[in-house]
Amino acid sequence: MARIIIASGHVEREYWRDLWRYRELFYVLAWRDISVRYKQTVIGVVWALLQPLLTMIIMTVVFSRIAKMPSLGVPYPLLVLAGTLPWLFFSSSLTSASQSLVGNSNLISKVYFPRLIIPTSTVVTAFIDFLIAFALMIAVMAWYRFLPPWQVVFLPLFVGLAFLASLGPGLLITALNVKYRDFRYIIPFLVQVGAFVSPVGYMSGAKLFGLERVFYSLNPVVGVIDGFRWCLLGGANTIDGPSFAASLAVTVLFLGLGIGYFRKTERTFADVI
Repeated sequence: MARIIIASGHVEREYWRDLWRYRELFYVLAWRDISVRYKQTVIGVVWALLQPLLTMIIMTVVFSRIAKMPSLGVPYPLLVLAGTLPWLFFSSSLTSASQSLVGNSNLISKVYFPRLIIPTSTVVTAFIDFLIAFALMIAVMAWYRFLPPWQVVFLPLFVGLAFLASLGPGLLITALNVKYRDFRYIIPFLVQVGAFVSPVGYMSGAKLFGLERVFYSLNPVVGVIDGFRWCLLGGANTIDGPSFAASLAVTVLFLGLGIGYFRKTERTFADVI
């Protein structure tokens, strides 16, 4: 029989209220992860800038100089960086969230709190790295003397969409990883492949039309990256309605599946882990 660690007198319907009651735990866990990540490193948080910088340089050489992919008037490094930032946010969130419950097994087995806080806090940590890395985007835009278009005001909406696109799969995979530890080997492979099937180093659907582009857009990151480029670069970087709708639908689907499966299996975490 499953052993449920739960506060005395606690009622299941109060679970979502407890997320607010334990809100300080979000900050504690996120700050702990940030501290551990950069502790005893020589350059500290500069690592959050170095990764997107190197990715921008490599993909610019590969896709612009070698593959001759179009940029339609936008400096290619800006095109790549506008796709790299949301992708790194997504991949870092997914990788960290997938291992979050296993990595906090001692905490889970000793005290009650809504377990949803643990994987969500890893997405918050990835978001902090994203904010640091965004300084690089500002610097590169200043270098090219490139002013963002008026639609930059919608950027926070796409940042929120990136958060949700990361959280849904993260919740699903971290719950699965508690019982099936194979996922710790699967996730790095998926992230590696995802960097190439997502429009990080090239314009979205540059050679895809109709249903092909819609199926391609079932990748939830496609809509996020298209939105970032539309907000930051404007010009020919438009948002295709059907493909964005497909990405948005998949994001909502994964969010529902992630929360549903996580809540269904949450009561068994302390026994299985």
